[in-house]
Amino acid sequence: MSLPPEKASELKQLIHQQLSKMDVHGRIREILAETIREELAPDQQQLSTEDLIKALRRRGIIDDVMKELNFVTDSVDQELPSSPKQPVCFTDRQSTLLKKSDGTRMADSTTMLSISDPVHMVLIKTDIFGETTLVASYFLEWRSVLGSENGVTSLTVELMGVGTESKVSVGILNIKLEMYPPLNQTLSQEVVNTQLALERQKTAEKERLFLVYAKQWWREYLQIRPSHNSRLVKIFAQDENGINRPVCSYIKPLRAGRLLDTPRQAARFVNVLGYERAPVIGGGGKQEQWCTLLAFLCRNKGDCEDHANLLCSLLLGYGLEAFVCVGTKAKGIPHAWVMTCGTDGTVTFWESLTGHRYIHKPVNPDESPVAEQPKPLYPYRTIGCVFNHQMFLGNCQPSDSVEICVFDLNDESKWKPMSEEAIKSVCAPGATTSLPPFPPLCASTIDASVTSNEIEMQLRLLVSEHRKDLGLTTVWEDQLSYLLSPALASYEFERTTSISAGNEEFQDAIRRAVPDGHTFKGFPIHFVYRNARRAFATCLRSPFCEEIICCRGDQVRLAVRVRVFTYPESACAVWIMFACKYRSVL
Repeated sequence: MSLPPEKASELKQLIHQQLSKMDVHGRIREILAETIREELAPDQQQLSTEDLIKALRRRGIIDDVMKELNFVTDSVDQELPSSPKQPVCFTDRQSTLLKKSDGTRMADSTTMLSISDPVHMVLIKTDIFGETTLVASYFLEWRSVLGSENGVTSLTVELMGVGTESKVSVGILNIKLEMYPPLNQTLSQEVVNTQLALERQKTAEKERLFLVYAKQWWREYLQIRPSHNSRLVKIFAQDENGINRPVCSYIKPLRAGRLLDTPRQAARFVNVLGYERAPVIGGGGKQEQWCTLLAFLCRNKGDCEDHANLLCSLLLGYGLEAFVCVGTKAKGIPHAWVMTCGTDGTVTFWESLTGHRYIHKPVNPDESPVAEQPKPLYPYRTIGCVFNHQMFLGNCQPSDSVEICVFDLNDESKWKPMSEEAIKSVCAPGATTSLPPFPPLCASTIDASVTSNEIEMQLRLLVSEHRKDLGLTTVWEDQLSYLLSPALASYEFERTTSISAGNEEFQDAIRRAVPDGHTFKGFPIHFVYRNARRAFATCLRSPFCEEIICCRGDQVRLAVRVRVFTYPESACAVWIMFACKYRSVL
C-alpha cells in the first residue's frame, strides 16, 4: 500500500517531531561516544549501519521509539469534529478534554476560531431530599483564549437567574481558560474580536429577517380565517434565560447511541423524567418557559414542552417523521405532545408525560349521526400547530378539534407551512451563534441493585416503626419478598412495550407460597424518585396500601420488594410492592 505524496510528507514530519521530542539523536550520540567504541576492536574504527542498529536494538531505544509513535487513520475523531459546520457539545456535566484534532492532524488557531459553539454551563441546586432547582444557565464564549498569551486567560462572568428572575444576579463566577495542548501560533486579540463581532452581526441580521418573515406569515394566516387568532400557533418561545427563540430551534435529531434501543424505550425514558411546571409569581396563568436541552437534562425535570421536545428529537434520531404538537387538552389547558406520521399514513400520538401511544382516526363531521364513528382515546382537544427542526405548519382547517383534524401535512389548504429555507436560516446547526448546542445523553451513574436494596431496607425500617407506633409486631418473610420481583419486572416491561408478559408465572408462585386458609394481598406503586420516606408517605395515602402495612390478624407475614430500573441521565423508574399474607379467621 502506497501513501499519497502529501500523506508521506506529513508522516515524515510527525516522525521527525517525535524523534526530536524524545531526543533520540542525542541518545544515539551518547551511545556512540560511551559504549559502541569500547566494544569495537582497536583496529576497527569504522562503524557499519548494521552495527549501529544492533546496538540501538540491544539497548531498547528502537522499541521505545516505536511505542511512542501512534499511527492513526483518516477516520474522524468522534469526540470533537474540527469542522465548523458540525455542532460541538461542551457540557459541564463531566470532565472532558477538548481535542483540537480531526483524527489526522492538529487543528490550527484559524480552524478553532471558526468553531462557534459556546460552552453551556448550567448551575443546579440540590437540597437534602434530592430535589433539584435550576439556578442559572450561561453560554460562555471561550474563543477569547485563542488571542491570549501562552493560551491562558481568566474571565469574570455574572450569572443571572432563570425564568421570572432572569434579570436578577445570582453570583459572580471566576473562570480560567487554558488551551491544551498549546497552539503553535496564537491569533491577535483584534482578529478574535473582529470574528466574534462579525458573527454577532450575521446572527442578528438572520434573526431580524426571520422575524420579518414570521410577522408576514402570521398576517397571512389570520387572513385565512379571523378565528385563527385564538388558536395556539406557537412560533417563538422563551428559554430559561428569557430569550425568545424559534420553536424549531428546540428540536434536533438526537441519537442515544447504545443507551436506548427502541423508540418506545426512548418514550419511557422521557416519561420517567420528572414533570414540573415553571414557577409563577402571583396569578395570571401559566409561566412561559421552554428549557434548553442541557438545562432540562441537568435538572431531570421540566414542563410538558420540555418532554415533548426531547421525545421528538429522539424519535427523529430513530428515523421517524416526528413533530411536536401544540394545542389543548381537557378544560382548555395548553399542552404539547408528539406526533409521528407513518409511511402508510398512520398518525400516532405520543404522550411524553406518560409514555402512552394513541392511533388517530379522524371523525367525519359530515357523516350521518347514526353512522358509527371512532371514539378517540387520547386526551387532546384542539391543535394549533405542529413543528420539528425543519418544518412549521399552522392548522388552517375550519375546526381545530383534534378528533376531526386531517393530518395530511402536504395539503396546504389544511396546514399552512412556513418556508423551510427561512427556518433553516436560523435553526440549522451552525446557522447562528445564538443556538445552544445539543449535548449527548450520558449513561446512568446509578447502581440499580445497590439502590434497590437501600430503598428496600429503608422501607422495612419505616414500616416496622409505623407498626410499632400502632402496637403491632412486624415479621418479614424474605422468600415472599423475593417472589414479588417478577411482577415488578413485568410492570416495567409493560410500561415500555405496552405488552403484558410474565404474570402467569408470578401468580402461580404466589399460589404455591400462600398456604390453604391464608389470604394474600399485594399493592404495586411506581415513582420516578428515590426518596424512600417520601414514597412511604405517598403509599400510606392509599387506603389499600395502608390496609396491607397495618395488617392485623393471625400469622401475619409482611413483604416488600423494590426494583429500580435505570435510564440515561440517571433517570430511573422505581417500582415498589408491599404485600402481606395472613390466616383468615372468618
